[in-house]
Amino acid sequence: MTTTAQDTYGPESYWLRTTAPSSLSADLPAGVDVAVIGGGLMGTAVSYWLAKAGIRTVLLERTRLAYGATGRNGGFMVSGPAEAYPRAMARLGHETARAVMTLTLDNRQLLRRVLAEEEIDCDYREPGSLSLALGEEQLTEMKRTVEALQADSFAATLLDREQVQEFIGTPLGPEIVGGKFAPEQGLVHSARLVQGLATAAHRHGAQCCLATVLQLMPDGEGVRILTSQGMLRAATVVVAVNAWTGELLPMLAGVITPVRGQVLAYAQMPPVFQTGMSASISTTGEYWQQAVDGTIVLGGCRDTAPARDVGVRESQPTIDVQTALEQIFPRLFPSLRGLRVVQRWAGLMAFTPDYLPIVDRPSDKANIWVVGGFSGHGMPFGLRLGQLIATAITSGAMPEALQPYRLARLLT
Repeated sequence: MTTTAQDTYGPESYWLRTTAPSSLSADLPAGVDVAVIGGGLMGTAVSYWLAKAGIRTVLLERTRLAYGATGRNGGFMVSGPAEAYPRAMARLGHETARAVMTLTLDNRQLLRRVLAEEEIDCDYREPGSLSLALGEEQLTEMKRTVEALQADSFAATLLDREQVQEFIGTPLGPEIVGGKFAPEQGLVHSARLVQGLATAAHRHGAQCCLATVLQLMPDGEGVRILTSQGMLRAATVVVAVNAWTGELLPMLAGVITPVRGQVLAYAQMPPVFQTGMSASISTTGEYWQQAVDGTIVLGGCRDTAPARDVGVRESQPTIDVQTALEQIFPRLFPSLRGLRVVQRWAGLMAFTPDYLPIVDRPSDKANIWVVGGFSGHGMPFGLRLGQLIATAITSGAMPEALQPYRLARLLT
């Protein structure tokens, strides 16, 4: 793999490069009702709903907003669990899988409303998502998924090769035999979404501060927070740092595992892909979208890396995975020309053993909440889980909708 001036390695993603950084204050308040740690989608969503409820809230971020997984992903708002629906039913049980699907659909409705009310411009649109079947075995698996979704009244359609071609502006390669289409699935500019939520949270009264949290110290009915900018006291803390959860809450280090995902961006080109796209070329899956400006964002090929990049804590792209990514389009769309890599990046996801996030208080002895472990699929949960966490904090009661995400399920 050769590199050029346009083919650079580095930590910045397409989403971060095309978003102006928000200014974060270095002045910490002495005390607040709630301190939210982490400036990704979950942290900003929780802060937004708390601020709207009139709760004194501070958001603490150590670098810049959306600098972690949210700002390094594929920009998908795809409803449902992290696994295919039949697999999720087998792993989690039918009722839990259906509850997860329902929550993410509720999130979609909530996202539409918040974007309109707060006038957030983040290139959000709902063209649907298309998964390609590479061979008859994958098509049969997709047929089972479509049937399971339709049995629970969720929208999905099985497509043949000709129907797939209608969505794609270049001839298909010979191994594409069909696909699965899910309508109303969303695409978004991830970093602009987070910036918009943070701006709205600030407008409703939340403070957004630049500070590295070093230690959490339960103290009476509250928590003392040692940061790089000094000490802060909060009645409640929400830890929303995903892959870095174990640094602040060591008891969760063995439950939430960091996993590196890698992405590249191709230079702007005329429209080729109408929808969010995915394919299982590798066992860990590949995904891509064409952004509003014509840039194509492509990620996946994690199984090329040693140990599939599980447990890796560095956000640097590697030659093996990036080389594999560059082989995807020539294989699937051999007539597609003009591809030129302009950016490469990596980000840390956070996986749990059952691919379901954790939303809970790890201990009854400390007023600390944790939300994380989205297993590479956090975007469709953000607004709704943020709302539910804010409700739990303000009411003092655990909403029923959070029961599937309790920590106890992974400790028994």
